[in-house]
Order: sequence, then structure tokens, then C-alpha cells
Amino acid sequence: MIRAAYLAPEGFARVLAEELTRKGVTIDDWHGDLALSPDPPVTAAWSLNTWLAPRELAGASIGGSANALRAIQRNWGAYTVDHHRRMALIAEKLPPLRPKPLAFPQPAPTGHLGAWTLLAPDRLLFSPAQTSAFINGAPAFIEDRDGPPSRAYLKLWEALTLFGAWPQPGETCLDLGASPGGWTWVLAKLGAQVTAIDKAALDPAIAAMPGVTTRQESAFALDPTQEQPVDWLCSDVIAYPDRLLALVRAWITAGRARHIVCTLKFQADTDHAAAEAFAAIPGGKVLHLFQNKHELTFLWQSPP
Repeated sequence: MIRAAYLAPEGFARVLAEELTRKGVTIDDWHGDLALSPDPPVTAAWSLNTWLAPRELAGASIGGSANALRAIQRNWGAYTVDHHRRMALIAEKLPPLRPKPLAFPQPAPTGHLGAWTLLAPDRLLFSPAQTSAFINGAPAFIEDRDGPPSRAYLKLWEALTLFGAWPQPGETCLDLGASPGGWTWVLAKLGAQVTAIDKAALDPAIAAMPGVTTRQESAFALDPTQEQPVDWLCSDVIAYPDRLLALVRAWITAGRARHIVCTLKFQADTDHAAAEAFAAIPGGKVLHLFQNKHELTFLWQSPP
């Protein structure tokens, strides 16, 4: 019996398997990048989308499969590995699902969304409930190909969308490791007052944006107790996770940030212990964004 299914980001099935093993979760089989488990679902940072209540239907026809899904709810996102033609025929019999790209800042969709796939031509696996508001955990945005100096802005767009909050006009932000300025661009476009910290210079066009101040120094040389409180502390800085963990803990202990968004970047091996330490911080969560590579994102909000 399949009681949970975890969708690994492309290229990171092994990393997801390592995480699940550390959590005591058994993987009976893989369907593409979907790990199938007989154990109840757990929170998994490396799962783009966790199927929370999988069910199986064997021997159903194309029409019977579609009817079974429609009888439960309207919206279903397909995860296709093989049996492409049969899946397409089932999908044609379901209510159309054509999500539009988000125009950031725009809230994530709130409509109930389920997931389904064919494990075999006559074996339907589906889950009415999942952890992501997006099909296969993959949000799409209306991109800006002219303003930002790099594609890193998409990572912050996604993080803030999943956070369900973003800087408001006039709020203060500290962007650590800001160069060339992709995240600073996002924050400044929202109308925030941004201080960009990096030893390297910011892209001149970003440095000239209204509300942007630059300081050419190391993010790790800052003493949070000597800094002015900020509404948002953001970091996409390249650093070992343990070093970033110490920095985040220092800012939280000092009470100098109301929100934190930072990227945990890994080298050859994934530091699962560090990721677990971040996840254990009260008020925080760790997740793999669709835009992430060999990295995770930490989101934290101070208690009311």
C-alpha cells in the first residue's frame, strides 16, 4: 500500500532518498522522480510536492479513470513518466487545467489541487491532497528579461510567493551577498528600502535604483547587535551551511530581523544535518524551490 509519494527535483532523487532515510521513511519503489512509500507522509525539504493521501485504482478504463477522479474533485495535475498517450486521453476527459503564469507579486493559487499518474496502463495512482499549490511543485512567472542582472530574481520571487508575504513599500531590507543585484532588484521594485551588502560591486543599474544603498563589506563581518533592525534579512550568499546557520542564529538572537529568507548552498555532498538544524529553528521552514539547484531555502518569521 502506498501511503505517501515524494516528488524529487530533477537530478536530486538520491538526495531526497537520503533525507527520507534519515527520517525513517521507507521507499518501496520509484516512478520517475516520484518516491513511493508505505509509511505515512512526513515533511521533506527535498520534495517539490508530497502526495499526502495516495490511492490506487486498478483495471479501470480511460473513461473509468477520469470518472473516478472527477467524482472526487475538479482540479487534477498530471505527473507523466510514461504511458503518455493513455494519460493524455484521460486528461482530455478531465476539466481543463490551464494555470496562468503568476505576475509577481501575486498570491499563490488557493484552489484545491490533486495529483495523478499511471504506474502502469491499468494502474492509476492519485492523491486528492498535496503539499504544493502548483502542478508538480513548479510555479511559473511572467518573467522580466530586461531589468534584473541575473536569473536569481526568480528564486526570490518563488520564495516570497511560497512565504505568502513580501516586503511592502517603505519596509527595510538587508540583502547579504547582494552582487550583482538580482535580489536587490526584486526588493527595490517592491518599493522597499534596501541596503545591499557585498565585497563586490553591485551592477550600476541596480545600485542606482531608488531606495538602494550599497555597502562593500562582508556579510559575515556584520555584528547584528550593532545594526539597525530590518523588516527583511535576505541572503543568497555563497557560504558553507554551518557558517550561514551561525549568521542566521545571530540575527535571530539579536532580534534585528522580522523576516528571513536565505539560501543554503551545498558543495559535492548535501549537509543534511545543517538543513535539519535550520528546520529546527522555531518559526522557520526549509524547502527546495523549483528554481533551486543543489541548495535549499530557509524562510523564517519572528513570532507576533
